[in-house]
Amino acid sequence: MQWIIFMLLLFISSMEVLMQNRWKKQASASLLENCTGCVLCSEDNGCITCHHRLFLLIWRDGIRQYGMCVHTCPPGYFGVRGLEVSRCTKCRSPSCESCFSRDFCMKCKDKFYLHKGQCFRQCPPSTAAQPGTRECQETCEPGPWSQWSACTHEGRTCGCKWGVETRVREVPGAAREEGAACPALLETRKCRMRKHCPGGEHHTA
Repeated sequence: MQWIIFMLLLFISSMEVLMQNRWKKQASASLLENCTGCVLCSEDNGCITCHHRLFLLIWRDGIRQYGMCVHTCPPGYFGVRGLEVSRCTKCRSPSCESCFSRDFCMKCKDKFYLHKGQCFRQCPPSTAAQPGTRECQETCEPGPWSQWSACTHEGRTCGCKWGVETRVREVPGAAREEGAACPALLETRKCRMRKHCPGGEHHTA
C-alpha cells in the first residue's frame, strides 16, 4: 500500500515539474516575441531600447507601460530619429491620422478635412472642401469688375465694323495660394466700332 502511495506522489511531482517547464517555455516564447528587435527588454514592460534602424513605440494599458520595436510608426504617430533612441511620437491632435511633427498633420481621419497642417470638421472661411483629397482648398473672392475697355481691332479703335472690348477684376489682399479656385478674372465681348476714323480714313473688316 505504501509503495502505491509513493508511486502516486512521484507521478504527481513529475507532472508538476512538467507543467512548470511547459509554462516557462511558453513565457520565454512570449517574451521573445515581444522583444523582437530589442536591444534591452523587460519581461513586464517589453522593449526598452531598440536596434538603431527601428523605432521604439510606447503605449499605456491602464497604469502599465509597454514598449515595442517597429520599422514604421503606426497611424497617429510620427518617427523621430535620435542618437541613442529613435521613438514613435504621438500626434497631438486625435483627429490626425499621420503627422510630420507633433503639431503639423499631413492626413486627417475620416470626417475631417486638412488645412495648413490642422484637421477640421468643416473647412474654414475662404476655403472649399475637396472630397477626393479630404483637404480644404483656398478660394478667392475677386473685387468688382472694371469698366469695359475701348472697342478695338488689332490695336485700332476705328475703321472696322466689329471689335473686342475687355474688362478685368482683381483679387484683393495678399496673393492667393497656388491652386486656389478662382472665378474668371478677365472677360471679353464683341462690340461695334466706328467705321469712319477722324481725317476720313476708312477701313472695312
